[in-house]
Amino acid sequence: MSTTVTRPATSGRAPAAPRRRPRTFGRRAGRATTYLALVLASLVTLVPLVVIAMASLKTGAEFRAEGPFDPPRTWLNPDNFVRAFTDGKMLRAFGNTAIILVVSVAGTVLIGSMVAYAIDRFRFRMRGAVLGAFLLAALVPGVTTQVATFQVVERLGVFNSMAAPILLFTGTDIVSIYIFLQFMRSIPHDLDEAATLEGANRFTIYWRIILPLLKPAIATVVIVKGVAIYNEFYIPFLYMSSRELGVISTSLFRFQGPFSAEWEVISAGVVIVILPTLVVFLLLQRWFYNGMTAGAVK
Repeated sequence: MSTTVTRPATSGRAPAAPRRRPRTFGRRAGRATTYLALVLASLVTLVPLVVIAMASLKTGAEFRAEGPFDPPRTWLNPDNFVRAFTDGKMLRAFGNTAIILVVSVAGTVLIGSMVAYAIDRFRFRMRGAVLGAFLLAALVPGVTTQVATFQVVERLGVFNSMAAPILLFTGTDIVSIYIFLQFMRSIPHDLDEAATLEGANRFTIYWRIILPLLKPAIATVVIVKGVAIYNEFYIPFLYMSSRELGVISTSLFRFQGPFSAEWEVISAGVVIVILPTLVVFLLLQRWFYNGMTAGAVK
């Protein structure tokens, strides 16, 4: 007994692929403009860094005889880095910067989160005036208050000491308070009420419930504030005139004195200053992007 298999009739041609929508000239021009802008922005950012990196590997004779885009004769020339690190007192500058950065960021997180907790969870007279004062302080340019700020710092007896920049970095960060305030408004008040019924006081609620829930805001403040303090030049230069108190930015600026004609050594100092921030950013970039995005949509 034989069986007959009936196959569907085909014309012998492959099934037709879905037709693509023809790209218009406007879409192609828009995409080309986007790529061109990205390439230009990358060049503007990377070319100065590449020039400085190549200059840091050149000898003095190479730097004076060759152009800025000429590569160094040897890519393994640590002499400029050794001179910049030892003669420029970079180790001491890194230590001073680390002390100021850690204390200032810790103080900013504690004070900023406490102020935001008090404003969001307590109802008191003049609450609107306090918020308005914070907004007004954020809008006033810092340069216009420098004379009064300098007199206050001098009266407190902290001029030419690390306490001066620590106090200024910790006590004037209105932006951090607003970041904590925006995150805290998303924490339900039911948690406070439940903790109160369990016998917790206000400080216990803040320390054991509110502060752990503010981890995304803390990460955002630590990264933004840390980068700002690391790059700050004006406040350390004005309030810490002693060379023993030099931080990264002021120590790099003072390279113009002993190394005024040795730009290859100055370039090596710039590379030494850039490397820590580059490494920290690569390690924490996920936290940075998440924190900035979360803070933007709340």
